[in-house]
Amino acid sequence: MLRSVLTAIFLFLLWYLMSGIDKSLTLGLGLGSSIFAVWIVRRMENASEFKSLKVQLHPVESLKYCIWILLEILKSNWTVTKVILSPNMNIKQNMFEVPFSQKSDLGQTIFANSITLTPGTISVEVEENHFLVHALVFSSNDHAALAEMNERVSKIEGNVK
Repeated sequence: MLRSVLTAIFLFLLWYLMSGIDKSLTLGLGLGSSIFAVWIVRRMENASEFKSLKVQLHPVESLKYCIWILLEILKSNWTVTKVILSPNMNIKQNMFEVPFSQKSDLGQTIFANSITLTPGTISVEVEENHFLVHALVFSSNDHAALAEMNERVSKIEGNVK
């Protein structure tokens, strides 16, 4: 209990130092927000069924994947920037299914988030064995690129050798 009170005080003081507003209504809302945040965290701790999540990812493959996805994000960013800045905005939107081969929820989450992180694409829906993806600038190469991403995420999980 003492930890929760101290955390709420710390959050309120941090909020006050960053905002610098000293009106009574705003101070009350800041204090209420701090208490509410601590209450939510306490409820989440109590509701948690799992005390730990077993993560089995290959560190070397994960590092290689992080470097690769950063480069893919930069390339996609460049493509989307060219489309936005072009006078005719050559947008070719499409929704399509992308199958995944990850066995764990964590692997599927990494894959779906990687799709969404890449500018111009977003994972819209998760189905039994595929994602529904929206692409701003769809090309025939998208399926091959997402298949490569799927394979790389599976390597992180250890599913593909």
